[in-house]
Amino acid sequence: MNEPDRINEKLIAKIAELPDRLPKHIAIIMDGNGRWAAQRNKPRTFGHEAGVKTVKEVVKACSQVGVEYLTLYTFSIQNWKRPKDEVEALMSLLSRTTLNELGELLENDVKLITTGRLGGLSKGEREVLREAERATSANRGLVLNLALNYGGRTEILDAVKSIATGVKAGRIDPQAIDEEMFSEFLYTADLPDPDLMIRTSGEMRISNFLLWQTSYTELHIIDTLWPDFSQQELFEAILDYQQRERRFGKISNADSSDEGNDE
Repeated sequence: MNEPDRINEKLIAKIAELPDRLPKHIAIIMDGNGRWAAQRNKPRTFGHEAGVKTVKEVVKACSQVGVEYLTLYTFSIQNWKRPKDEVEALMSLLSRTTLNELGELLENDVKLITTGRLGGLSKGEREVLREAERATSANRGLVLNLALNYGGRTEILDAVKSIATGVKAGRIDPQAIDEEMFSEFLYTADLPDPDLMIRTSGEMRISNFLLWQTSYTELHIIDTLWPDFSQQELFEAILDYQQRERRFGKISNADSSDEGNDE
């Protein structure tokens, strides 16, 4: 066994010591592919190709420790503003990767789902994704959620429009609208809110990702560029999360005498 594997084994053992504090849902902003490629004097597409290998390793690692949901910010609505050749390369990479990795998803009991405005993708791209979703629909392991053509503000606006339509048609009582009902109209209605959000590349923002769902999500920012992000760094992020006290607006158990609005 090599040294990285030995380190990972120790980290996995530590994570297992606190099973009640394991994040149920991890969301990741996979940032830094372009910079990683630029550092090597390669085109940005080279970084995206390398990032796919990291996705595979992270999916395996999440499955290994028992994470139930993994949401990856795969392509945002704003990404359409990138150069046409890069967008086309990203879409081609998405379809190829989905086809190539389907067997491994089935073998590892991973269920693939998608979140976002899938209608913005081409018919062929949608068909590839829908077939993969259908093929993995009976799997009972990790749920891998790809956020595609996704934007947090757009998601909220779409939910508002759906609710307004229901109110206008008399199906929804405006006085009955609460946070729970609103969540049912989001793209992620069938998913729990993320417990932990990881962002690579060191940028200190959430970039319009899961704006409603991350109200109390724990953030973990790491300088590593996405293609270099390792299983060890994922396990370390989970261990860091396990040491935090999530208060959801309540006061700390360690200092119940404090007053105020501590988060």
